[in-house]
Amino acid sequence: DKTDSGILLTGSAKIQKTEGEVIAVGPGKTHPESGKIVPMPVDEGEGVVYGEYDGIEIEYNGDRHTLIRDDNVLVKFTGDTLTKDSVEATGDNVLVQVETKDEETSGGLVIAKSKNDNSRPSTGTVVSVGPGKMASDGTLMPMTVAVGDRVKFTDFAGNEVQIGEDEFSVVKMADVLAKF
Repeated sequence: DKTDSGILLTGSAKIQKTEGEVIAVGPGKTHPESGKIVPMPVDEGEGVVYGEYDGIEIEYNGDRHTLIRDDNVLVKFTGDTLTKDSVEATGDNVLVQVETKDEETSGGLVIAKSKNDNSRPSTGTVVSVGPGKMASDGTLMPMTVAVGDRVKFTDFAGNEVQIGEDEFSVVKMADVLAKF
């Protein structure tokens, strides 16, 4: 049985903890104010990346799967591998390639970024923009950033995603503080 709203992923999602292939989708959910159906952001066969703690494991047709909500999908991609060319942001998400450059002090001392540093990068370049969030009248609210914009977003906002050797953050449009 399919749920009223949800996405069913293959058992391989357990191996790659936050990535999987969509094998079934529900019809979408009902907007709480308008009653209109919010369409699912993914289709069967697409790959998705979702939050580390999102989803629930279930057994379906004798196999282990992960059931996630449409809101849990951070990005989707086509093909077998998540690449910068195949990735697409969903909903009101923005995919930002974060700046991880070394910093230079006013005295000329170069301080390398450390993976052990408790801070997370919060500036970068937009590489994918979702279609937007659905308003109560059923229209998509426009996104105010575009691919190529440099942005500053709220510290510790969003989820970190690694694509190849590069680091990205998936943040909600509301968490973008400035573009420059």
